[in-house]
Amino acid sequence: MKLPIVCPSCENSLRVSQMKCEQCTTEVNGNYDLPLYLKLNREEQDFILEFFLSSGSIKEMAKQAGNSYPTMRNKMDDLIEKIKNLKF
Repeated sequence: MKLPIVCPSCENSLRVSQMKCEQCTTEVNGNYDLPLYLKLNREEQDFILEFFLSSGSIKEMAKQAGNSYPTMRNKMDDLIEKIKNLKF
């Protein structure tokens, strides 16, 4: 099951408020931000993972995906801009 990051009612961003240890049943309550990576959609997460697995080579990613280098570079630039906006 994928961790929900958007409210199903109003589509606002969700925050983490509770976590529980399966081993000892300790519960932690609060109001925490989701990690930046989890704020991205599945496609964006997969893109980052593929970039990592291709040793940071956009050229290799483009080859594996059957896309041109400029197409992959544009996707990377769009994702970088989105992350900058989420971070600040």
